[in-house]
Amino acid sequence: MVATGGPLFVATAAHADFRVCNGTQNLVGVAIGYRAAEGWTTEGWWQVPASTCATLIEGELKSRYYYLYAEDAARGGRWTGNINMCVAENEFKIVGVNDCFARGYQRMGFKEYDTGRQGSWMVQLSDTPGTQEGQN
Repeated sequence: MVATGGPLFVATAAHADFRVCNGTQNLVGVAIGYRAAEGWTTEGWWQVPASTCATLIEGELKSRYYYLYAEDAARGGRWTGNINMCVAENEFKIVGVNDCFARGYQRMGFKEYDTGRQGSWMVQLSDTPGTQEGQN
């Protein structure tokens, strides 16, 4: 999945979605996890270039909790959490978070974001810990 975006913090018409903005100087690969009708689902990879944003989920958010995992393609840094979910090497959409290895996937720790049931949410990835959450 290739995502492109404009400069950060450009004023645009308000619309509901889940966005990730890359505040680093490197390309970042991003995966998202969420609860869907068919069960826990993970999707990736969005390639988010330096200083751009990507929309991972378009439209009004339907869940309160979303889960994010990201990797810095150049330096190998990661944004992780303690919620284990499945990912694959290449573009993927995986239903279920159990038995990742047995099903041929990798298991990574995703960070939980509590949106408080807001219609939209934005996560800012940066080199500075503690500045990675937000809303819009």
